[in-house]
Amino acid sequence: MKRIVVMSGAGMSAESGIPTFRGADGLWEGHRIEEVATPEAWHADYRKVLEFYNFRRKGVMEAEPNEGHLELARMQDDFDVQIVTQNIDDLHERAGSNNVMHLHGEIMKARSTVDPSLITSLDHWELKDGDRCEKGSQLRPHIVWFGEAVPMMESAIAMAQTADIFLVVGTSLLVYPAASLVNFVRPGTPIYLIDPNLQGIEGSSGVTVFNTGAVEGMKLFREAIS
Repeated sequence: MKRIVVMSGAGMSAESGIPTFRGADGLWEGHRIEEVATPEAWHADYRKVLEFYNFRRKGVMEAEPNEGHLELARMQDDFDVQIVTQNIDDLHERAGSNNVMHLHGEIMKARSTVDPSLITSLDHWELKDGDRCEKGSQLRPHIVWFGEAVPMMESAIAMAQTADIFLVVGTSLLVYPAASLVNFVRPGTPIYLIDPNLQGIEGSSGVTVFNTGAVEGMKLFREAIS
């Protein structure tokens, strides 16, 4: 069974109604990134950070997987599908995908601020001031913020190196280190890119580009490899 390694980004979930990473004005849902998505922001005003992610979590809980997510899940019948996502939502899992690696964390989880290994799943949208881990520290969103290391990156690189087919869907390949994954794909491996704004990978051959959204692009991808 051929292995498809998928790198998905914000465009994967955009057609489910989840806003993409940031707008043309550089703001992230109306906020400067430095105000809500850095360790410094947490130390300066953790209540503001909690509120920001609470509204994002509420939006994720209200969203449903789109046909692009569902198509990836269906492909598990014929392929070994391994997903490496930049997204913090759980739509891949809710669509039925079994092998999902989150590079930037998971919004439906929280973790201790004194012991990063203490992680808890959330079944509600609101993480409150005063919600504490078993060691007594305030819980924070289980998110990799700007300026923090990406602990799953080495595992993601190893996964990319095993691909028989490498698919990039819904990402502009501008956010590092995640965007560098494509550089670790074995020479000669077919690469497919699905994003309305991508033109290709400079200097690369064997790359097929579908300049569409994720839903339409996944249909074209399935046809191309069938």
